[in-house]
Amino acid sequence: MPAIRTRFLCAMLAALVAGPLAAVAAPSDEVFTVGNYPVDAEAANAVAAKKKAMADGQQAAFRSLLKRLVPVTDYDRLRRLSSLKSSGFLDGVAVRSERNSSTRYIASLDFSFRADSVRAVLQQEGIPFIEEQAREITVVPVVVGADGTVDAGAAAKAWTQAWKDLDLEHSLTPFGLQPIKGEIAPDTLKAAAAGRGGAERSLAGAYGTPYVLLAIAEPDPAAKRLNVTLTGIDAVGSFTLRRSYRVFDGDTVYAMELAAVVGLGVLEGRWKARKLPPVAASGYAPAYASASSGGGTQVSMRAQYQSLSEWSEMRRQLLSLPGVEDVRIEAESARGADLTLRFPGGASKLASALYGSGLALENGSDRLILRTAY
Repeated sequence: MPAIRTRFLCAMLAALVAGPLAAVAAPSDEVFTVGNYPVDAEAANAVAAKKKAMADGQQAAFRSLLKRLVPVTDYDRLRRLSSLKSSGFLDGVAVRSERNSSTRYIASLDFSFRADSVRAVLQQEGIPFIEEQAREITVVPVVVGADGTVDAGAAAKAWTQAWKDLDLEHSLTPFGLQPIKGEIAPDTLKAAAAGRGGAERSLAGAYGTPYVLLAIAEPDPAAKRLNVTLTGIDAVGSFTLRRSYRVFDGDTVYAMELAAVVGLGVLEGRWKARKLPPVAASGYAPAYASASSGGGTQVSMRAQYQSLSEWSEMRRQLLSLPGVEDVRIEAESARGADLTLRFPGGASKLASALYGSGLALENGSDRLILRTAY
């Protein structure tokens, strides 16, 4: 994909998150490499262009690394490290591909950073981080047409390529890609998208592992949307996440690239939320929640949204989350709503769980703020 576009999407990935999980792997220096990272620069000549691409790329990759390791609820602490130069942490650069003209350099690079140095600076600043990789899972990109049949044409190739362009092996949640198998019937895809357990058993039998995640893309040209469902079992457990992406100027491929970036962000966010202790994962002041009762802990919040349709989707995601009960909307307007609910474990546990549903619960000036996570 175009390098400038990919660089933007990599920046998006650094800012994404999700909800819960289950550990199996040991800490590894693998996650301190930011692989398949696109760089693109222009200058007066080819040598200057390459030098600029390398310098800008390694600094951007270093920022992506920090956001990969640190939970989103602690991103504000990374401001303390904004003056750090990536050159002081760089261990090496490997070229995956490159091309250039007389004034431009474009490449895909692996930037490796010194694990001990990165750990040391994060520990010194008291910033929590996760370096343990999850077990590898299998991701199956699938494009489904309006008639429910599986598309094996250009759209399917573009959707698979969008996932291939990510950093599959160095992510906190590494994964391998597999094509949809012939024995997976359309009814199985429908069942999987609906979160029915029978579909998970069928997928496990077809791929020889229970850790299979379907990434189902459904283009809707009439509505200018790309509807995406992630469903199956990752290293955290079973989950289903549905998101819709706007298609601008008919560029469905770009929407697919963004959706793949968001998908990886969701997987990493779920893993980080599960691995961190509850207090470190949340950062929420206990004053925001009342005492526990038999029905869970009461949590009060303000929902923020840009449209009533977004608010409708937020309510649907909130109400479908297991454990949420006694939801009460106290005030509602075109851009915000005040509400209370009960959830086992209170605000910190709710914040972790909501990320898996595409929502974020964060501290505001005087109350918790609920919003769409990306």
